[in-house]
Amino acid sequence: QVRLVESGGGSVQAGGSLRVSCVVPRYAISTWCMAWFRQAAGKEREGVAVFGSDGRTIYADSVKGRFTISKDYAAATLYLHMTSLKPEDTAMYYCAAGFTGRGPCTGEIRREFRYWGQGTQVTVSS
Repeated sequence: QVRLVESGGGSVQAGGSLRVSCVVPRYAISTWCMAWFRQAAGKEREGVAVFGSDGRTIYADSVKGRFTISKDYAAATLYLHMTSLKPEDTAMYYCAAGFTGRGPCTGEIRREFRYWGQGTQVTVSS
């Protein structure tokens, strides 16, 4: 059974920074496509960033230039570094792994991932 365990969420004021983490299986960190999604209250889940198995990264337009997705291979951990946070970034953040769609996972952000974490809440106050 594959477990993805997120942590690092919390409350921050607008303009601040936060980093969320997702521990993944060690055998998957180098070869699987992984991503971060978020879901605000009353809204659909949306893609935030993807880290492809080839090292390519893509971002949603709403977070480009502010968020960075990265991996620590030794720690088998996926990160999302968030800066210049805005109240509209408030959401539950989920990591996902094991892309099941056709084509490269970094063509566009799609929800076709087999495994999902339980989520970590990020709240940005104005």
